[in-house]
Amino acid sequence: MRLEQILFTQGFGTRHECRGLIALGRVAFGSEVLCDPDVEIDEEGLIFSVDGQSWPYCEKALIVMNKPAGYECSQKPTHYPSVMTLLPAPLRRRGLQPVGRLDADTTGLLLMTDDGALLHRLTHPKRHVGKRYRVECRHPISESIVERLQQGVLLVDEKQPLKAADVTKKSEVVLEMTITSGKYHQVKRMIAAAGNRVEALERISFGKLCLPIDLERGKWRWLSSPSEVI
Repeated sequence: MRLEQILFTQGFGTRHECRGLIALGRVAFGSEVLCDPDVEIDEEGLIFSVDGQSWPYCEKALIVMNKPAGYECSQKPTHYPSVMTLLPAPLRRRGLQPVGRLDADTTGLLLMTDDGALLHRLTHPKRHVGKRYRVECRHPISESIVERLQQGVLLVDEKQPLKAADVTKKSEVVLEMTITSGKYHQVKRMIAAAGNRVEALERISFGKLCLPIDLERGKWRWLSSPSEVI
């Protein structure tokens, strides 16, 4: 693939802007500065740099973010800034989408991708991909609350009860629960229907992927393959 095309597909601007980056000597492969926008480069396993910042070539981008509170999972936020503002410009230009939304006050594992087929695979209800949450409740968690979450609770505007795939009480006011669907405010509404209230909510896993313990709030990293998640 031509170098100009590589930069263009990776979100470094219009074709004209990409040619300009190359002409100005801002693009390198290893220690070699590349100044020919038409040079052919094998993109498989390619790591290049722009202004000294390394970038892996990814036909489809897949990243994990440790979402902080106070950000909306939306391209057009209404009350808080978008999580997109936490990403560098090339990723924003690629049109990454959150894989399922987290509320503004919910923290934790957030996947983002520009692969529409993968996004559908991860979020379609028939796929039953598990999402696990750490839930801090306002009141002590009784055994009856755990049982209700496991057996199913009926939410307003829902025709069938929703139940957690797994519930584990961690302390007097903290539990972890796994759900395989993605209804609006589902965890908060389930906890309320079971007789308690959510004080803090953090997603700690999505499919096979657990929130990396060394990934700070507001930071992100590349995932090498969808197989890390499903």
